[in-house]
Amino acid sequence: MTEILGFNNLTKALSFNLYDFAVALNDEERASYIRYIDEKYSARQIESQLIRIAEIIDAEVLNVSSKDFDPYGASVVLLMSDLKGDQATKEANMQSSSSKSSNLMAQSTVSIHLDKSHICAHTYPDSLDPSGICSFRVDIDIATCGSISPLYALDFMFKAFETDVVCVDYVVRGFARNKRNEKIFMDHDMSSITKYVSPLILRDYDTIDMNSPEHHTYQTMFCRRELDESSYFRNPRTVPPELATEKMILIRKEMESIAKIKK
Repeated sequence: MTEILGFNNLTKALSFNLYDFAVALNDEERASYIRYIDEKYSARQIESQLIRIAEIIDAEVLNVSSKDFDPYGASVVLLMSDLKGDQATKEANMQSSSSKSSNLMAQSTVSIHLDKSHICAHTYPDSLDPSGICSFRVDIDIATCGSISPLYALDFMFKAFETDVVCVDYVVRGFARNKRNEKIFMDHDMSSITKYVSPLILRDYDTIDMNSPEHHTYQTMFCRRELDESSYFRNPRTVPPELATEKMILIRKEMESIAKIKK
């Protein structure tokens, strides 16, 4: 990590879009799937996951807004600040404590910068496919400035959600200044998003990178390698083998259509 002069104005934005699939063989199973998703991924449940993400990246939660929608779906927005603190923040605090009259402008400016960091999540269940392939998508967007980085939450997000396909985008925008007072547009080494994902997680996925380093833009698609047939059906023991095979082929096609990775 490059040593920064003053406040780190670089904005690091990470978008984590996950897809999970299941099979519904009739209307009752479709309704059951939606009930399951609404319960497991309610606004309250998503909120607890986002708070955990904030803890992992050393951010302080300032405010949370969440809502469950009718007939289904949920959204959560979390405002946060840099818990570790930036050098500019420390300098401002030292200046404030050593001065008889507080520098209100300096304090206000630092607060505005820190409060820019946020996390938002939205859920999108779908059970309308005529072939019975149900899907569930969660979009998690994390934007940070200061010392914190959203990349360190990737392992947790893979573990916290059931994921067949994941699309991760990472973008760095703006500029900061190094100790020589030179503009820098990137304060850390970056070659691939996969470098920030545990090897134990990577072994379960095929991946493909679509990066544009000159524009500080990175994308990686993850597609699950092996599918456990029993986890995609509500009552797997009652499904005829031929039908199960047919539906699993359809799920694999759905995954490939999103990830653009073919087995």
